[in-house]
Amino acid sequence: MIRSGNKSGFTLIELMIVVAIIAIIASVAIPKLMSARLAANEGAAIATLRSISSAQAQIQSSSAIDTDADGGGEYGYFGELAGSDPLRVAAGAPAAPMAGTVGTDELNPSVLSSAFGNVVVGAAGEGIVQRSGYNYQIWLPSATGTGIAEAVGGGSSGTFPDSNNGEIVWCAYAWPTVIGSTGNRAFFVNQEGDLLQMNNRVAAPYTGATRPTADAAFSVATFITSPLAVGVAAAGTGTNIWVPVQ
Repeated sequence: MIRSGNKSGFTLIELMIVVAIIAIIASVAIPKLMSARLAANEGAAIATLRSISSAQAQIQSSSAIDTDADGGGEYGYFGELAGSDPLRVAAGAPAAPMAGTVGTDELNPSVLSSAFGNVVVGAAGEGIVQRSGYNYQIWLPSATGTGIAEAVGGGSSGTFPDSNNGEIVWCAYAWPTVIGSTGNRAFFVNQEGDLLQMNNRVAAPYTGATRPTADAAFSVATFITSPLAVGVAAAGTGTNIWVPVQ
């Protein structure tokens, strides 16, 4: 008589125990992975703003952009810093800002990675750069001190930045593409290297299409030439409080 071999396998109870164990492990591991991802993206955003600050200092000190031909260098937009768009140039007498010529007036070598030259259309039709779960936007000043955003394809949105104020002031913001998923905090940097953050735990947080306005971290509404609002409610943001990055 031939005896059949013993069949091995999981019982229903054993399978239920295994599933429960996997669920417990996942409930612990997934939040930790998400938290690590958020922290990594926020760290990358801080490092990126520091790189932008360094790049701005380099282009200004080199006078690569000098739209009034007075020998004083001016700050730039992403496309200009990355060498993907022509630099603004001086034209006429007296000299005034004009768009540079494609193929001739690009910065070479560039002071930012070419990846930053991929300027896309933001919510308000203004140029932004997207990297590692964060949106980035540079603002340059008008003659009155209001912010002028970058245009997709080079230059500015509407009018050129002011030649004189453009030698002195610039700022940039970084905010999460999807809050809670790609990042939480929003960040700011300017020509002084002041690196600020806000916790973004407000009724209308900065996320995706909801971006900081040019004056979001300043003490006087609309003016990026005004003092920063550090530790107090900024003029353009209501209850948002910006503090130094720790």
